[in-house]
Amino acid sequence: MPPRAQGAVPQPPPSRGKLLYETHCITCHTSKMHWRDGRIVRDWLGLVEQVRRWQDTDKLQWSDADIVEVARYLNDAIYRLPKPAPA
Repeated sequence: MPPRAQGAVPQPPPSRGKLLYETHCITCHTSKMHWRDGRIVRDWLGLVEQVRRWQDTDKLQWSDADIVEVARYLNDAIYRLPKPAPA
């Protein structure tokens, strides 16, 4: 393994949500899709529901945790919606 350049900060590994999205969704869903005027997502729960809907349409069989991770990735990267307070 080559030595790291002095002062270089290692990048954290990508999140599970990012990996799932880039593996299964990016082919059809570019970032432009999320910014379009007619987008359906208006809040956090709507984002989670859309991720759930599309993974079901594509028969990906993601767990609830995977769905939330992809929604979290999309929210952090694109939507910036307020998340509900933890129960």
